[in-house]
Amino acid sequence: MSEKNRDGKRTARERLAVEREKQKAADRRRRTLIVGASVVCVLGLAAVIGVVAANAGKDDSSEAGPVVGPSGAQGKDGLAIPVGEESAKSTLTVWEDFRCPACKSFEDAYRSTIHELTESGKLKVDYHLATIIDGNMGGTGSRNAANAAACAQDTGKFTPYHDVLYQNQPPEVDDAFAKNSKLLELAGKVKGLDTPAFRKCVEDGTHNSWVNKSNEAFQKGGFSGTPTVLLNGKNIYQDQTMTPAKLKQMVEEAAKG
Repeated sequence: MSEKNRDGKRTARERLAVEREKQKAADRRRRTLIVGASVVCVLGLAAVIGVVAANAGKDDSSEAGPVVGPSGAQGKDGLAIPVGEESAKSTLTVWEDFRCPACKSFEDAYRSTIHELTESGKLKVDYHLATIIDGNMGGTGSRNAANAAACAQDTGKFTPYHDVLYQNQPPEVDDAFAKNSKLLELAGKVKGLDTPAFRKCVEDGTHNSWVNKSNEAFQKGGFSGTPTVLLNGKNIYQDQTMTPAKLKQMVEEAAKG
């Protein structure tokens, strides 16, 4: 083999070696980029998870301010809105949620009987407001409607506004009560309720913290759901034989006493 041929083969091997080193270097850079990108994605995901975790369960209630109960609130921690005469022999305790379809069904069936018994002085009703549908379905309609009802209590219009809310309850999945404009629109159905003071109370969420505290009491109470209806401490909503007529009879018998 000539010297020229040996030099040519050596040069070819050297070029091949150089190309291999270049390829290895390129592969190392590519692996570095892939690993780097993966780290960025993981860190980005971690950041997202961190943000979600930090905000889990948060809504406007975190900035609801001090606990301000509605006018005339009674009971433990002032969490009950009373309707009826204090001297009534029977007390109906109702835990309810304005977004709750079962609560609407109860109200529709028993409303006229409860009104008759409270107006005759035979029954007192303690209303406790909860927000479990907000927790289950998302949104703030339960809380905002409860705040608005508490605002109505401040003006002495709780009962008629309470009834209007149930009579105009949106479907459970529709968080219409989250909109103050809707709550104010419905206030127009109650004579004398839509005042500047009521509007400010609704828009400021004056009683939001009170509503949150009421819902906490519901959760700690060990109740199975809303509505929970107790007559003199006994759960009558779970009584399959209970009817408006039977409730009226029980209250009237207690009134005779």
